Amino acid sequence: MLPRLACTAALAAQAVLAPAPAVAAPDPQRPVPQLLTDLQRLYRQTEQATETYNATAEKLKRQRAEVDRLDGELARARVALQDSRADAGRLVRRQYQSSAGDSLGPYVRVLLAPDPQHALDESHVIGELAREQARTVHRLTAAEQQKDALTRAARTALDTQLGLAGRQKKQRDDVRTRLAGVERLLASLTPAQVAAIAALEQQGVTAAQQRLTTSGALPTDRPASPEGDRAVRYAMGQLGKPYAWGAQGPEAYDCSGLTSQAWSHAGAAIPRTSQEQWRQLRRIPLAELRPGDLVIYFPEATHVAMYVGDGKVVQAPRTGETVQVSPLASNPVLGAVRPDQAPETEAR
Repeated sequence: MLPRLACTAALAAQAVLAPAPAVAAPDPQRPVPQLLTDLQRLYRQTEQATETYNATAEKLKRQRAEVDRLDGELARARVALQDSRADAGRLVRRQYQSSAGDSLGPYVRVLLAPDPQHALDESHVIGELAREQARTVHRLTAAEQQKDALTRAARTALDTQLGLAGRQKKQRDDVRTRLAGVERLLASLTPAQVAAIAALEQQGVTAAQQRLTTSGALPTDRPASPEGDRAVRYAMGQLGKPYAWGAQGPEAYDCSGLTSQAWSHAGAAIPRTSQEQWRQLRRIPLAELRPGDLVIYFPEATHVAMYVGDGKVVQAPRTGETVQVSPLASNPVLGAVRPDQAPETEAR
């Protein structure tokens, strides 16, 4: 823990962020336990803001795809409308030419024709032409309606996209503001305080891990599924890469960026954020964990790590740190989910 906090403190002293609203830093003269509580609260708030930002980024990505889809459909609808209008134009011209060259209606021609059967055959053809005309009018009407509906849908989708983009910008600024609060507190601490906070944090993690072990909540060794094994190997291959909020690799990761990318490389697409991973994936007891399963932390499900066996997880912990292997109890555990099995209704 000491190297981790020291690294974070050094990074904070050098970090350059966009200007953010001032947030009062906790008093660095407070006792070490309170300083640790302050830091943990700031880290947790920052990660929660990061996951909110990530969720909006995913919605924005889907919305952009929807706008592109609707734009494509609208372009095709406009072409179809042009074709229908051309058909309608030909129909009008043909009707005009027909009426100009023949003053007798089809029924009168049948009565006066020297060959009634030929006239009846001609009437059948005329009937077919009338039905074709009706179909042309129907196609024109349907094409007009489709084009109008798609125009409205495309406009609504674009408005939604712009709204999401604005929300994402505000959330990005919120993350930066919270990071600035972490950095100000760390920059105000002495090396002795940093060391004391790191030691106290390590003591808390060790005690929490021992409680899990003695309670029997930790699993016995279970083999990973083939997909889980691939996910673990990918995540372990990222050890030492830096944490960066909103990052999904390959140079840096945030917590859910690491887990979602690991499972994507294992052949299973899972939700991008820790909260959606907790909400959508199948929940399992901690005692049934196997390598590749995901451990979710904090009541709001704002942090996630991947179980690798032997009571440990691989994770991208927080700003200023790198992807690393940690005790499973390095944060307050909410529960666990399994990405490579279908969700179960009773687990919701």
